[in-house]
Amino acid sequence: MEKAYQRLKQLQVGNVQKGEILSNHTTMRIGGPAELFIQPNSIEHLQMTVTVLKEENIPWRVIGRGSNLLIPDEGLKGAVINLGQGLEHLEINGEEIKVGGGYPLVKLSAVISKKGLSGLEFAGGIPASVGGAVYMNAGAHGSDMSKILKKAHILFEDGSFIWLSKEKMEFSYRTSILQRKKGICVEAVFQLKKGNTEEIVNRMKYYKEYRKDTQPWDYPCAGSIFRNPLPKYAGQLIEELGLKGKQIGGAQISPKHANFIVNTGKATAHDVEALIRYVQDEIYQHYQIKIETEIERIETKKDE
Repeated sequence: MEKAYQRLKQLQVGNVQKGEILSNHTTMRIGGPAELFIQPNSIEHLQMTVTVLKEENIPWRVIGRGSNLLIPDEGLKGAVINLGQGLEHLEINGEEIKVGGGYPLVKLSAVISKKGLSGLEFAGGIPASVGGAVYMNAGAHGSDMSKILKKAHILFEDGSFIWLSKEKMEFSYRTSILQRKKGICVEAVFQLKKGNTEEIVNRMKYYKEYRKDTQPWDYPCAGSIFRNPLPKYAGQLIEELGLKGKQIGGAQISPKHANFIVNTGKATAHDVEALIRYVQDEIYQHYQIKIETEIERIETKKDE
């Protein structure tokens, strides 16, 4: 680990730290230290980073804005790569835009709506990076990333780049090929449509206000916890069981929206995991439905 740290420092790939506390980088405000934490300055520096980590045989994973993510209290062995300002570029060419994987989705939807481009209104309240949103096919209000993505620029763990078309991204409900084949979305090209700027802005504001009114973003949380077992909805099942407000340690099922678990102040990953298992057991007992998580739960690797 020390050799990789020194090599990355010498290459000046960006911000390289040891022992960075990951709760500072997640929307749930939960997570222990990363052995190595890297924020690359550019796509090229990101490629250098991945190459060095491969050569030094160090496992790595990527986080963007830290939403939809539960990191263990014990922290993570290996390296954590954070896509930030170094990958926040944006190019607008008519109805097509190319944007860096680190660009905040909320900011992008606001910028694009004011340009009179339609297609990203649904993303106005999703606290993810572009790369993370593509990775999990983030969506809301009847739309998702697969509806607007034209192609994605992917960096694979062997250091190679490839542009994948929407079809080759193998999108389905909250999933993509990147959950099966390890890679990083460093850029995305979206196909949007020209529209009435005032109507687009108003629609985005409506969606954003709707999320604010119905979801507990006034508390640290990670977004929807469970995948909807369609045609059923996770929040509906949890609410029917009277579990709103159920609390284990500092983790609570939100009284505002039953498919959210909030950090009431001092929640640990263990608290959240215990509450997830409790809900899964209750739903299976009453409905015989095995409900899966939408949030990405990272297992600790400290003891390996």
